[in-house]
Amino acid sequence: MRLAPFLLMAAGMAAAATPATDWPAYGGDTANTRYSPLNQINAGNVTRLAQAWAFDTSQGSSGGRSRAAQATPLVVNGVVYVVTAHSSLVALDPATGKQVWVFRHKHNARPPRGIAYWPGDRDNAARLLFGTGDGFLLAVDAKTGQAIPGFGNEGEIDLRKGMKDKFPNVHYGLSGAPIIYKNLAIVGSHTQDSPGLGSKGDARAFDARTGKLMWTFHSVPQPGEPGHETWLNDGWIDRSGVNSWTTGSLDPQTATLFLTFDSPSYDFYGGDRPGTNLYGNTLVALDAAAGKLKWHFQTVHHDIWDYDAPPTPTLVEIARDGRNIPAVIQTGKTGLVFVLDRRDGKPLIPVEERPVPKGDVPGEWYSPTQPFPVKPPPLTRLSISRDELAKVTPEQQKFCEELWDAEGGAHNEGPFTPVGSTPTVVFPGPDGGGNWGSGSVDPKLGYFFLNSKNDGAISKMVKTVPGEPKNGLGEDVSQNAYIRKGVRVGGRTVGAFSNPQTGWPCNAPPWGELSAVNYNTGELAWRVPFGRVDELEAKGVMNTGSFNKGGSVATLGGLLFIGASYDGRFHAYDSKSGKLLWETKLPAMAQANPITYMGKNGKQYVVVDAADTIVAFALP
Repeated sequence: MRLAPFLLMAAGMAAAATPATDWPAYGGDTANTRYSPLNQINAGNVTRLAQAWAFDTSQGSSGGRSRAAQATPLVVNGVVYVVTAHSSLVALDPATGKQVWVFRHKHNARPPRGIAYWPGDRDNAARLLFGTGDGFLLAVDAKTGQAIPGFGNEGEIDLRKGMKDKFPNVHYGLSGAPIIYKNLAIVGSHTQDSPGLGSKGDARAFDARTGKLMWTFHSVPQPGEPGHETWLNDGWIDRSGVNSWTTGSLDPQTATLFLTFDSPSYDFYGGDRPGTNLYGNTLVALDAAAGKLKWHFQTVHHDIWDYDAPPTPTLVEIARDGRNIPAVIQTGKTGLVFVLDRRDGKPLIPVEERPVPKGDVPGEWYSPTQPFPVKPPPLTRLSISRDELAKVTPEQQKFCEELWDAEGGAHNEGPFTPVGSTPTVVFPGPDGGGNWGSGSVDPKLGYFFLNSKNDGAISKMVKTVPGEPKNGLGEDVSQNAYIRKGVRVGGRTVGAFSNPQTGWPCNAPPWGELSAVNYNTGELAWRVPFGRVDELEAKGVMNTGSFNKGGSVATLGGLLFIGASYDGRFHAYDSKSGKLLWETKLPAMAQANPITYMGKNGKQYVVVDAADTIVAFALP
C-alpha cells in the first residue's frame, strides 16, 4: 500500500506502459518527485556499492576537451538515453553501458538538462525530444536513433521564430527538458538576463508527431490578458526574461501543467518596468491541453535580485485532517519553501507579506513587501553582517574584511536588501539557495529534500555610460538606465561575495547544506552541511560544506543519492536522519541529477552524468 501514490503517478505518465522500475521522465515522473520505489540498494548495504560501468560521452566528438554536463538520463523499456555535452544523443544498454546507437546533430550550444520520451501511436514511432541552446527542438526515433523526418523540418523545428524577430542578435534557446501531455511536447524558453528588451519568454506546446505549434502562453501578459495591469508605464513592451527555463510538472488526472517563470530582464534594474511584473517569479498552473491560465502565485514581487525559482515544481499529497490534499512545493534561490494547494494555488502553510528595505536608485520601483512562508525556516541564510565573515584562514579573513570595507564599506539590511548606490552585500546572491537541480521527495516519510548554497553577492548600482554596452561584470546592459557593478578591491573588480584566489565564500560556513522538510507539517526534519573543501580539511577546518549544483534522487530503500558538490564526490545519505552513509570520488563534478532503475538482469543501478563520463553504480 505504501507504493500506491507512486504507482498512481506512474499510471499517468507520458510513458504510461513503462514499469515503475524505469526512469521515463526528467524527474522520474511528471510530478517531478525524483522518487523511486526500488529498495534493492538500501541503508543496510549501500556501503558495498561499487562502479558497475562507465561510458565516455566524448568518444567520436571533435574538440577533445572536457565539457560540463548537466543532463538527467532517461530509462525506458530497458534502454538508457542521455543527451551529451558533445552534440549527441546516445542510447545505452542499462546493464553494461555499451552503446546501442548514437545520434549526432549540428547544434554546438550548451546542451539541455534533459530529454522527453513520447511513446508514439499507431502511425508514429516512439521518439525522444530535446532542445538545444541555440533554439531548436529535435525529435529522434527511440528505436533507431534516426531523426524523425515528419517532425518539422527533417526532425527539428526552429523555436526562435516568433520569439526574437525584432531582436535577431539576442540569445534564445532551450535548457529544460520538454514535458509530455498526450500528444503535446511542452517547452519553455531560455532568454538573456540582460539587457531588458529582447526575446520573449513564452511557453509553447508542439504536436509531438508533426512539430506543429498548438498553443502559446504569454509570460508577459498582453493587453486584455490577466496580469497586464501589473506592468506600469508600458514596461511590458518587448520585455525579455520572464521565461520558464526549467522543466515543468504535470498532474495528468486534472490535465494541469505547472511552470515557474524567471525574473524579468534586466535582472537587477526595474525602473523601466514599474509594478509587480506578472508572471515574473511566478508559479503558474495552466490547462495543459489549451495553455490557458488556471491560477498563479508570485514568489517575488518586482524582482531586482535575480531571485527566480529554477527548481521544478514538485507535486505531492499532503495528509491533513484524515484526508489527502493535492499540493505543489515550490522553492528557489531565496531558500523559501512554498507549499500550495495545487487546485487553486492557495497556501497550505500560511504565507505573510512582510515589509522589506527600500533602495536609493533614482527611478527604481520598489515593492514594499515580499511573501514569506511562516514555515519552514529558510533553507539558506537571508542576511549577513561584517561579524559573520569567513575566518577559515587568516588570509581568507583578511581578504573578506577588505572586500567588505572597500569603497566606503558595504551594508546589508536583511532579506531582500536591494543593491543601492553604495556597495551592497545581497544574501543570498543570484546563484544562492536552491537551484535547477531541484528537490526530491520520500512519500513514505513525507519529506522534501533540497540541497542549497549559502552564497552572496557584492555590488552597487551606477548610471549607464553611453556607448558602453557591457558593465564590469560582462553583462550587456546597453538598454538600461542603471547597471550593477562589482566592488573594486585588491586591483580587481569583485561581484561574487567570495575570494577569487581561493574560490571560497566570504560568509562563514556552512557554504552548502542538505535539508529535509516535513511537507505535511512544514517543520524542518534535519539539516546537515553538504560537500567538503579538501584543502581546508587538511588544515583541520571541517564541516564547511561546499558550493553545489545539481539535485538528488530518493528511494524506497531509505536513501538519498546526490552528486552536485564541488568536491567531485557522489553521496548516499540516510533519508530519515541525514546521516552520510557512503561516498565516492567521481571522474569530475556531477552537476547533473542522478537516476536509479532496475536493469534487465534484475540489478538496481544508480547512474549520474559527471562531465564527459556517465557512471553507473550497483551492488557487487
